[in-house]
Amino acid sequence: MNDETKKKINARYERELNKGERFWPDSIYKDLIVSLGIFVLLILLATFVGVAAEPKADPSDTSYIPRPEWYFLFLFKFLAIYGQIPVLGKIEWIATVVIPGVAVGLLTLLPFIEKRPDRHYVKRILPISIMIIMVVGIVLLTLTSEVPTVAADGSKLLGVLQSISGLIIPTLAYIALVLMSYIFKSSTRVMIWTTMLASVSMILVSGTVLALHPKPVVEEVEVATTLVDQIVAGQDLYSIHCTECHGDDGSVAVIEGVEGLEGEEITPINSKDVLYTVTDSAMYEVIAYGRPNAGMTPFGKAYGGELSRGEIDYMITYMRYMWDDRFEAPTIKPLFPALADGEVPSYDVHIAPIAKRYCISCHRADKENNNYLMTSYEEILTTGDNAEHNIIAGDETSYLLQVIQEHAIMDPEKPDEELIGVMPPSKALKPNIVDVFVRWIMNGMPQTADEAAALFVAPTPEPTATAAP
Repeated sequence: MNDETKKKINARYERELNKGERFWPDSIYKDLIVSLGIFVLLILLATFVGVAAEPKADPSDTSYIPRPEWYFLFLFKFLAIYGQIPVLGKIEWIATVVIPGVAVGLLTLLPFIEKRPDRHYVKRILPISIMIIMVVGIVLLTLTSEVPTVAADGSKLLGVLQSISGLIIPTLAYIALVLMSYIFKSSTRVMIWTTMLASVSMILVSGTVLALHPKPVVEEVEVATTLVDQIVAGQDLYSIHCTECHGDDGSVAVIEGVEGLEGEEITPINSKDVLYTVTDSAMYEVIAYGRPNAGMTPFGKAYGGELSRGEIDYMITYMRYMWDDRFEAPTIKPLFPALADGEVPSYDVHIAPIAKRYCISCHRADKENNNYLMTSYEEILTTGDNAEHNIIAGDETSYLLQVIQEHAIMDPEKPDEELIGVMPPSKALKPNIVDVFVRWIMNGMPQTADEAAALFVAPTPEPTATAAP
């Protein structure tokens, strides 16, 4: 920088210094405008994008693949494509420490490297070009972060293309720009075209990667966000995993109908002895780890079960609010809508929720249930060792109707032995639930609400008595 340039800069600095800028309203006004813009942006993002509801983190879930937050995905992808290079990939600390450190260091030292006094963007083409390529690379690496470097069929084409877009093209562009600026003294136009060519090439290659890789189907996970939803979710989970031994309301004191535990005496888990003395954390441990010595298998994923931490928490919430009188239970929607006189229930509306609540705990795969499954409409009608007798349309002697009305089915070959015991074995179903099953079977077992509505017969109104003249 020559003396004349220094004088111009110092003179300009003195003018700005003398002119000054007032804190109010000049500086504070600018701050308020920027703050308002950020606030509006956050409101728009929260309103139209929102945050995806996700289940509570479960450290015991070994199937979960950890991933960084979105603002670190570009580094995550950079490390992945860096590992595709046979020689460099074995030295991961270069990609994780050295290269990011050099990049941040260059950005920090860039004002000292590029010492030109000019502030106009045309005069500072090198740092602007480097930043453009870097930003384009970060965006593209983030967009392709879900794309694997090796396809399911073993093809490495996607990995090669990602390496070209995220590693090779940017590196060559940086080298070319530095050489043009300091060695060849190339014109601004040449450097601009180089930047544009590198950026467009990266975009095209990354676009090809995204086009070749089909978007993965993400399985949606329902997350109970409200207290009512958590209670209902907990009740459904309890019905599937616990009703078999503890009954639908946790009142069972002697286990019946469970092979290996028949006649086992247990403390009713809906009693004050349990709810008042066992904390939520202790209850979680019991459910997750189980009590192997007492025949209770583990339910937590960490111990070989199938329930996540969030699901066990839902079960505890259900037990607290529905059984513990210290908690005020919110209004819960009925299990199924009440039936009017002459109305026919359907599987979808009435039988499915009842079966889930009272039957599936035993009547599902891998349970001792005479191979009678009740997890779907087809299973209820067609499965079981006695499938031809379990449900017969319009027949009140159907096995299912008899056992839920506490009439055991005796073995024809051995009249003194039960072929099928009463169901549920621990506690009889309520009369309104039995009535639903009776109406459903006697009217042909309609599956949908429309099919059931077509069978509805409105009761004939009784004639009103007329007064004598």
